[in-house]
Amino acid sequence: MGTYRITGANAYNENCITGEQDHLYDYLKVSIATAAEIDINVSFLMASGIRLILDDLKAAAGRAVQIRILCGDYLNITQPEALYLLKDALGDQLDLRFYNVPNQSFHAKAYFFKYTDYDEVFVGSSNISKSALTSGIEWNYRINSRENQADCDYFRRIFEELLADHSIPIDDAELKRYAKQWKRPRLYQQIEALETADEGTIEKIRVAQEQSAFIVDTEEPNPPPLIAFPQPKDAQIEALYELKNFRREKLDKGLIVAATGIGKTFLAAFDSKAYTRILFVAHRDEILSQAEHTFKCVRYELSTGRFNGTQKDTAEDIIFASVQTLGNKAYLTEATFPPDAFDYIIIDEFHHAVSDHYQNIIDYFKPKFLLGLTATPERLDNQDVFALCDYNVVYEVRLKEAINKGWLVPFRYYGIYDDLDYDAVSFRNGRYDEDELEKLASINQRGNLILQNYLKYDSKKALGFCISRNHALYMTRYFQEQGIACCAVISGSAEAHQQQLVRPREQAIKALKTGELQVVFSVDMFNEGLDIPELDMVLFLRPTQSPTVFLQQLGRGLRKSRGKNYVNVLDFIGNYKKANLIPFFLTSEPPGSRPDKKPDRLPGADDYPEDCFVDFDFRLVDLFKKMAQDQKKIKDRVIAAFFDIQEELGRRPLRLDLFVHLDADIYQTIRSKKELNLFRDYLSFLNDIGQATDDEKRLLGTVGHEFLKNIENTAMAKTYKMPVLLAFYNGGRIKMAISADDIGASFMAFYANASNRIDLLRDKSTADALNWGKKEYVALANRNPVHFLAQTAGEYFVKADDRFCLAPALQAFIANPAFIAHFKDIIDYRTKRFYKERLEKLNQ
Repeated sequence: MGTYRITGANAYNENCITGEQDHLYDYLKVSIATAAEIDINVSFLMASGIRLILDDLKAAAGRAVQIRILCGDYLNITQPEALYLLKDALGDQLDLRFYNVPNQSFHAKAYFFKYTDYDEVFVGSSNISKSALTSGIEWNYRINSRENQADCDYFRRIFEELLADHSIPIDDAELKRYAKQWKRPRLYQQIEALETADEGTIEKIRVAQEQSAFIVDTEEPNPPPLIAFPQPKDAQIEALYELKNFRREKLDKGLIVAATGIGKTFLAAFDSKAYTRILFVAHRDEILSQAEHTFKCVRYELSTGRFNGTQKDTAEDIIFASVQTLGNKAYLTEATFPPDAFDYIIIDEFHHAVSDHYQNIIDYFKPKFLLGLTATPERLDNQDVFALCDYNVVYEVRLKEAINKGWLVPFRYYGIYDDLDYDAVSFRNGRYDEDELEKLASINQRGNLILQNYLKYDSKKALGFCISRNHALYMTRYFQEQGIACCAVISGSAEAHQQQLVRPREQAIKALKTGELQVVFSVDMFNEGLDIPELDMVLFLRPTQSPTVFLQQLGRGLRKSRGKNYVNVLDFIGNYKKANLIPFFLTSEPPGSRPDKKPDRLPGADDYPEDCFVDFDFRLVDLFKKMAQDQKKIKDRVIAAFFDIQEELGRRPLRLDLFVHLDADIYQTIRSKKELNLFRDYLSFLNDIGQATDDEKRLLGTVGHEFLKNIENTAMAKTYKMPVLLAFYNGGRIKMAISADDIGASFMAFYANASNRIDLLRDKSTADALNWGKKEYVALANRNPVHFLAQTAGEYFVKADDRFCLAPALQAFIANPAFIAHFKDIIDYRTKRFYKERLEKLNQ
């Protein structure tokens, strides 16, 4: 390490730092570089300031220097991002704490450094922020123990008292709590104006210092130039920290749920740094191109290739694959890619992963880690995306939270009444007939309604989402005729007479950014993989029933840009199906996640993100309430849902199918009403709706039926009962008695799955389970599930010497195909349900 020397005005008074030409940053670098102990006491920490000194602190930690930092949490000025940066970089060398005296302000700022033969403390006005350390007028005074031992000792003693008696450790639980509740304070507008006054990198700060003769010298005569590579920010920093902790628990797949605009692809690129063979899967070439560009910025040392319909690269370090191509089983072979070909797999837009091609990829490859990325895991068809990763959600930040934290801009949403009669359009398989809908909407009366509202809000850069390519062409022609510079971006080639209406995607984006165009109309080519931060308006010109599509469209306009304070959203809403869910979509909380909310009660102002404005035409408010009130009774809805899911699957649903596919609001309702909860006695439910087979009818009312009900409803604080039941199930050849060896083998197989094993690792009594053999698992089984099953369900489970047995009365049922099938279905359903409830508890 070089020897630092500070020159300039500071030479006149090395103890007084006023911020006019000299700044505390220069002094801290020198002190951190040589101190044996470092203690910092500030009222707030900001990421901009932490980044300035983080490398210096890391170097100190590398010398085994103990670092203690005490900061305040008053008014949420301290950024979670800053805390995550510190904890991730400094690890066990850091003791990080919050001042914890309620109703007492905390404004002290002091920096303590202990050397081999003296101490020094800087006391003054500088918190840890970029402006406070490098550009603001901040007064700080240095006290040296050689010159003033008494004052040094006094400040040290008070700091030690604060640390010992008036602080709480910022451990992972406290950090997560603080980060979750943190909202961007209103006074951040002033703070951020200072922090971003100079948008340059640290290199620019150093150049500025050199120009004013405040030079931080090193022994190197020609230091290499600094290159500014992308760095994690905001939610990415938090998510990366959680991913690191997640993998410490030996989990091999997880889901990131983050609002559109957070930068999930950059997050994946940063997280991939520990891996050298990477697969990125998406369903659009545009997403793959953008992802490849992102990874080249972050993983510039690795080679990249494509695997799609026209290109079949296999040897490159990072492969960007089209799901339509790679998901074809013809390519999922040893000859193309062995199952262990990739260390790290990213599935982008993970809400699509329920489809067969995605499932083929997920089932075939065996990576060290699989990461799913999505903004909207809830699907209109109710398929449970969370189930694909065993409800292992690593990190979650929904749209409301992201706006509240200042990571996205607020929206001004206008729900405009559209008098199109959607009841006149055919509706099949959950969709409106596109041709009929296009014809209905492509009329001048509606075009004028859209135009007048567009003009009302003075947009410079707008994006319109249309029903179909012909509708996009119609809207473009209508707007062009009114003198508005616009184009359509559509798939396929345009006919000759349409050429003046259409532009290629990239050309249209560039023209919109430069101001050559004011509006771009499209269908779904911009739902995903688009980045135009300058957008100031989005137009919803089609019935949007899916929360995924709705939030994707909304997210196009929420990215931050210089001078952009909000985005206008114009949504043209009529009497189409599920229109009454739109107010809930805007909260980013899907119906069913709030069981306290009645379906006919619309969200209030507090349910929407802060600084957002939501205005529905009064006719829409009446329409929403009527639609909610017209919903069927819950029992009828359950039965209707059963048959809808049966039609979709092409077979009768199992318990697990219903659990995964059932509407969230239906599930929450029946969960709290025993008489309606089909999962408490699925066999009787099947019989009641005329769907029970002859084998199942013979089970009704028997001991076998009662046994199935017992395991459907047995209490489960852990998953321990499941491997015991699987030992009895024995691959479909049910055993009446199982040995210790059977139990041990079943436990070892069950907990080989990382999603099952995590509960063992999180419990102190079983935290060393990775080192267990059969003996330890048998001991666990005897202490817990075997003991409790025999105690609470003695009519079905019996302990006999060294064996665990089913009651003799069940002998008559173990060959019944229906009994066998229901036995296994219950185990699968209860395991998935446990995962879901575990996630709910973590979120609470």
